[in-house]
Amino acid sequence: MELSKILVSFFGLQFLLFLSPSHAVPGNSNTFREYIGAEFNGVKFSDVPIRSGVEFHFILSFAIDYTTSSPAPTNGQFNIFWDTDNLTPSAVSAIKDQHTNVKVALSLGGDSVGGSSAYFNPSSVDSWVSNAVSSLTDIIKQYNLDGIDIDYEHFQADPDTFAECIGKLITTLKNNGVISFSSIAPFDDDEVQSHYKALWKSYGHIIDYVNFQFYAYDEGTTVSQFMDYFSTQRSNYEAGKILVSFATDGSGGLSPENGFFTACSILKSKGELAGIFVWSADDSKSNGFKYEKQSQAILGIPH
Repeated sequence: MELSKILVSFFGLQFLLFLSPSHAVPGNSNTFREYIGAEFNGVKFSDVPIRSGVEFHFILSFAIDYTTSSPAPTNGQFNIFWDTDNLTPSAVSAIKDQHTNVKVALSLGGDSVGGSSAYFNPSSVDSWVSNAVSSLTDIIKQYNLDGIDIDYEHFQADPDTFAECIGKLITTLKNNGVISFSSIAPFDDDEVQSHYKALWKSYGHIIDYVNFQFYAYDEGTTVSQFMDYFSTQRSNYEAGKILVSFATDGSGGLSPENGFFTACSILKSKGELAGIFVWSADDSKSNGFKYEKQSQAILGIPH
């Protein structure tokens, strides 16, 4: 009789585990991420303060599937558009050797190229994925990189095509052992969200971080508004690691001066601070990276 009760309890537990979602709700994390290299102002990896108690990701900005001279779309053949004078393969190796908690990724797309919008513009899913896998594998291996970030902001393809292209790209790079993590960088715009939510619906299980651009909200955002925005995006990217963010170029959102770190403390107390990212090291160089230090201090304090 007792054995049957034990078996019933065991199989009942197994059934509950089977019903549980494959993604646990993310809790607090010590992940800090920063974009670098888009503004060609001479910023180096070694300029940025790196705290030992955090997982630190530099994100090179940007690799774009456009030609470098008279920029035109190339259907997935990526070229480097970051500051290659200062952010070199040897510089990547040096910063990773010096700090074992540092990983380096590259971001795809961005807002503009050569003064015009950088469009996601594939000829077909298969041809774009084939070209992207080949060209990005070369760049990632040359620079000894660890991951990719998806930051397309303008589209000449429907959401399902975007989802299939990006989803298959990430899947292939991961399966080939070329990258160990991926992220997406959406913001609150109807067209942008329709594309990234389609990607999340089909391929959210292979996307490790959501670098949501909270700084794209209006300048003067309050703490309470920010908390509402955060809650909305947690629903949009359910079970995702939604990182909070601010910009050091004064562009918008909830700024450090207006309560960003208050919001972080609230989220951390609720077990919802999955990490912080900053746009960008290039802009922070002039103020001595004071907010990067503050961000990492919050993340590095034990939960």
